[in-house]
Amino acid sequence: MKQSNHILPDPNVVFPVPNIKTVTYIKPTLKNKNIIVGDFTYFSDLDFEKRVTHHYDFYGDRLIIGKFCQIASGVEFIMNGANHQMNAASTFPFYIFEGWDAEIPPLKNLPFKGDTVIGNDVWIGQNATILPGVHIGDGAMIGANSTVGSDIPPYAIAVGNPARVIRKRLDDALIEIMLELKWWDLPIQEINALIPVLSNSNLGEVKEVLQARLRAAR
Repeated sequence: MKQSNHILPDPNVVFPVPNIKTVTYIKPTLKNKNIIVGDFTYFSDLDFEKRVTHHYDFYGDRLIIGKFCQIASGVEFIMNGANHQMNAASTFPFYIFEGWDAEIPPLKNLPFKGDTVIGNDVWIGQNATILPGVHIGDGAMIGANSTVGSDIPPYAIAVGNPARVIRKRLDDALIEIMLELKWWDLPIQEINALIPVLSNSNLGEVKEVLQARLRAAR
């Protein structure tokens, strides 16, 4: 049998679009161990880590992003280090400035929202802001210029400041199928074969094909 010369997609290249140096796969660019990004998630700009702000080691919070996410330019992930003490008379952080007789308050006195977690196949529009501790589900879409301060369910579309869910991308039955399928975890060859289905705008047809696939796999 003749072997194919087709080159499979490589999640470890920095610039995955031929002749374009402004779109980057994030994973191979990372240096911070507390930023974890899955294969094929891209950023429409350079130096993703600069868009993760107030991310201080002593907090230990992580930014976790799944596979195949699409992150537009100008998106900012604000981490827990941006929070000021809110259970005192003043919110001013005297302890970080020179000359003041102030000690760093214990972490239990600082608002801590935990890790920020973005699912798989999430599209985040230009200049959106993601606040600390937010969880965004698989397949969700975040509108441009939105500020996300609360969790967004899978396959929801959220817009505004503060971001609010305006509708679901898919019906409940298809969402359930997609969450069971987890296509982003399949081998590259299988994802390649599924592209006509994943790109099909006839969602009734998509549902039938994927239901049959899941039944055969059970």
